[in-house]
Amino acid sequence: MKSKPFRFLWIGQLCANLGDVFYVVGLISILYAMTESAMYLALLPFLNTFGRFISSAISPLLLNKHRLKSLLVSSQLSKTAILFVLAFWMSFQSSLGIWFIICCILLIAFFDGWAMPATDALIPRLVKESELLKANSFMSVINETVQLGGWAMGGILVVLINGQNVIWLTFALFVLSTVMMIRIVDDTPFQVKDEKQKTFETLKEGWFIIWKNPTFRSIHVMIFMEAMANVVWVAAILYVFVNEVLNVTEAWWGYINTSFFLGLILGGVICSRFSLKIEKIMRKTVLFSSFGVSIITFLFGLNSIAWVALILVAFSGFIDQIKGITIRTYLQKEAAAEDLPKIYSAQYSMVTLVFGFSTLAFGGIAEFSVQLAFLISGLLLTGSAIYMLIVKKRFPDNYTLEESK
Repeated sequence: MKSKPFRFLWIGQLCANLGDVFYVVGLISILYAMTESAMYLALLPFLNTFGRFISSAISPLLLNKHRLKSLLVSSQLSKTAILFVLAFWMSFQSSLGIWFIICCILLIAFFDGWAMPATDALIPRLVKESELLKANSFMSVINETVQLGGWAMGGILVVLINGQNVIWLTFALFVLSTVMMIRIVDDTPFQVKDEKQKTFETLKEGWFIIWKNPTFRSIHVMIFMEAMANVVWVAAILYVFVNEVLNVTEAWWGYINTSFFLGLILGGVICSRFSLKIEKIMRKTVLFSSFGVSIITFLFGLNSIAWVALILVAFSGFIDQIKGITIRTYLQKEAAAEDLPKIYSAQYSMVTLVFGFSTLAFGGIAEFSVQLAFLISGLLLTGSAIYMLIVKKRFPDNYTLEESK
């Protein structure tokens, strides 16, 4: 992957993602110091989810009129500008207005909403098709590494330089990310859509593309079921599992999270290392990984031994990463370049909404029995795997180097 535009993309995303983690860590420390309220801390993920959902839902309106690079640059530039205002306000105002901070959080999340769909849609335009799975693997490893190390690093930085200075550090990372995004070169021809097209028709275009194509439809049925099932791995539910089922100290909550992310990173590395071999058995890879992750989720829910939980969660992250990268590559190989941004917009809207509601549902189930929550998750993942087995003929197989040219 010697493509310079792809290099600018992944460096830009690295800076942006690291900045996003530092920004959240810094804000958590500032909000807690201001309010000493768990409710305001809970607002942070809610506002992020809500802002990104609204943004990704209306992004097709922008995709019809602007190039992907322009959207990516404008997204990062807008986030950078708002963060500067927030950092400046925090540094020079003696009394911090909580509602002003909340508005800034919501706006940053809103402008971040179309960045991920635009990034995923750009990747096939910046690398050779034969390197697509490797590129997706590399991006996943970068993202998971940031998630694994960023939170620990952010916590240390808050202690050393305080939350406000962490926000300024985030601003510097956002500036660097914006510069990298500006340097991306995308030579894909751009066709402006008919301006007379009605707003509702534009918004539903991605959904229509998904529905009319059997492969895309099958992929998104699986993504829908997995978005519900994967809620059990959120921090709050894992925290309850560690306390009530494993009966170990809170430190194990951190160990399990770390083990999961290490599994994700290893899965990405394996996909990158053996990308050509995986492309020849993509259908089998999705099928076996679907059953594998469902079995491991069942075993994790039934297990009460701490060290076994560490092994199971690492395997879960490992298999789930391979499955996710393979499905993403399927979509990028099968979809037309002009359709991919609309498909991703619909996909991210669906995942954000389903994940949000499922968090509430599984939170209620976990109140009754956290093990039951994992068993239901395992059932959903088994349903996804059985569905894949039924519709497997819709998925092309054996993407060879010759076919990719």
